[in-house]
Amino acid sequence: MKTRESMKEKTRTNSKMMKELLGQALETEMGGVKVYRAAIQCARNEDLREEWSKYLEQTERHVEIVRGIFEVVGLDPEEDSPGREIVREKGAALVSAMQKALKEAPEAAEIVAAECVVDAETKDHANWQLIGALSKYTQGDVQKALADAYDEVEDEEDEHLYHTKGWCRELWLDSLGLDAEMPPPEEEEDVKTALDEAKTAKKRKTEIEKAGKKAS
Repeated sequence: MKTRESMKEKTRTNSKMMKELLGQALETEMGGVKVYRAAIQCARNEDLREEWSKYLEQTERHVEIVRGIFEVVGLDPEEDSPGREIVREKGAALVSAMQKALKEAPEAAEIVAAECVVDAETKDHANWQLIGALSKYTQGDVQKALADAYDEVEDEEDEHLYHTKGWCRELWLDSLGLDAEMPPPEEEEDVKTALDEAKTAKKRKTEIEKAGKKAS
């Protein structure tokens, strides 16, 4: 049976972890701006460069959206934590990897960039899923700020992740000399849900396998 003291302790812990989640979310978005700037430099495909340029603009706006949450909640957006530091270092490592590829293996830099964007957006997507879940368990102005931010950002974050995963696959196929679809079907079909992404990936897998059988 939960005591009043244990319930108070859980509330304090939840508040602490909400602060940590929002801090990591802000750090992820700020790092994402740097990731996209580096990725655009690596992009050779004009469609991909255009898509990432759009994502960069959206991510810059996401930074301000998260800062708006901090203002409503009453938190300092500049306050650091070990978790934020780790997120910042991971983002810097992705930028460093792209810079290294561009300098030492320019023919592979576009694929490296796509993989780095997927890595960054996987964390970003997870942050927003948690913010959306958290909005169901808060109240008042905080609940509204979380829910409004989530509703504004959700579809864009889905697109960033799922479309870039498609680009990553097709860039690899093209580099291997196999039939590739660029822009990928995820972009052509404007995939924005995990279910549609799974269906598209499965369909693409079947197409690749059929092409392989014909070639053998």
